[in-house]
Amino acid sequence: MNQSYLEVTFRHGKVVAAYFYLPREADQRSARCERVEPGLVVDYDDADRPIGIEITAPRQVSVDSFNDLLAHLGQSPVDARDLSPLQAA
Repeated sequence: MNQSYLEVTFRHGKVVAAYFYLPREADQRSARCERVEPGLVVDYDDADRPIGIEITAPRQVSVDSFNDLLAHLGQSPVDARDLSPLQAA
């Protein structure tokens, strides 16, 4: 995967969780997780590279805080439209 993308899980029409995939190789797998703030958990591969962000409290995530985390991880920021599905339903 060369680009980041968001995958959202719905239950009964409500967003219950999401995962933001970071650019990575197809064979990279999560080796450890780190909670960085309430509602956000970063997955790292066995070489300690970030490969994704679990969003366990979608309605609590702001674009600013998410972009702060992405900057900390050395990733490009997202636009508000990229996270708009988190506010759906």
